[in-house]
Order: sequence, then C-alpha cells, then structure tokens
Amino acid sequence: MTDPASRAEGTGHVEDGSRPDRADRSGRLATAVALTRPGLFTVGLVTAYYLLPLDGGLTGGTIAGLVCGLLAVTVVFVWEVRTIVRSSHPRLQAVEALAVTVALFLVLFATAYHLLDRSTPDTFSEPLTRTDALYYTLTTFATVGFGDITALSQTGRVLTMLQMTGGLILAGVAARILAHAVQTGLRRKDRRPTEPGEGRDAEARP
Repeated sequence: MTDPASRAEGTGHVEDGSRPDRADRSGRLATAVALTRPGLFTVGLVTAYYLLPLDGGLTGGTIAGLVCGLLAVTVVFVWEVRTIVRSSHPRLQAVEALAVTVALFLVLFATAYHLLDRSTPDTFSEPLTRTDALYYTLTTFATVGFGDITALSQTGRVLTMLQMTGGLILAGVAARILAHAVQTGLRRKDRRPTEPGEGRDAEARP
C-alpha cells in the first residue's frame, strides 16, 4: 500500500507546514495594511485641513458643506460596515473603519470651529488658529475639557453640543454596530466553503 507521504510527493504536494506559513504571512500583511492605511488617510486629511483656504468664515455655503461632510461621514461608516461583514479579517477592518470615521468627524468639527471663529471673533474665549480649533475638538471629543478654551456665543455652544452628541453616538451606537458587523463577518467566514482540493489533502494525511 502506498504511503500517504509518497502520494503527497507524487502529486507535488508536501505536508511541510507551508500552508500555515502562508496564512501567517497573509495575517501579518493584513494587519500592516489595517494599521497603515488609516494612518496615511489621517495624515492626508490633517494635511488638507492645514493647507486648504479656510479664511472666508462661516457662510451659507460653508454650512452646507459641513452638513454634506456629516452626511459623508455617515455614508463612509455604512460602507465600512458592509466591508467588515464581507472581509476575511473583520476585526482588522473594524479597527480601520473606526479610525477613518473618527478622523473625518474630528477634522470636520475642527474646520467648523475655525470658520466660526473667523466669522464671529467673540465666539470663543480666545482666537482660534487651526491648531487651536483641532485641540478644542480633541479635548471635547475626549471629554477632558481643560477649560482653557470655551464657547461663549450661542452658536458656538450649539456646535459644541452637536459634537458632543456625535461623539456619544460614535462611542456607543457606532461601536455596537461595528461589534455586530465583526461577529457577522466571523460567522460568514466560518461558513465559507473549503477550497477545492482541501478535502483530498485532509484524507491523504496519516
């Protein structure tokens, strides 16, 4: 009777652990991509925030643009959830989705604060540069609230409350949606049929 190892050699397939090695390399590559891509996206977004002309103040056009930006954040989030469900690495895809969504959300509100300060200088307790606006956005999002920069006008406080509400939604509802999408993606991955030939390879093993 032919030995299973001989049959494997005759078919050109050697059970030397190469398949797990390929799986490990694929996992490391997916991890690197999941960490690098949102990092590059965030760097590009912040660079655009500092380079784009934002000196016109908060006008009707810019308000419409900010509303469209919030809608874009929602669309991106929904698209990312669909991607997580279909991904072969749903956990990594969820990390990328959360990083991209948060970056868009923060830069959008930093832009709104800066434009509002340009159009109404007494909106905040001190004039806001772009860095100050981003700093205020981050401290509000992180619920740190050092109190060094505060909103004085009604418009500034309403905008800050909108950011707080959006931050709570991201921390609560959005996180639960992502967790559900990850679980759905993992179940979908477990139900995925084996590749042709995997059954024969399993039978050939001693």
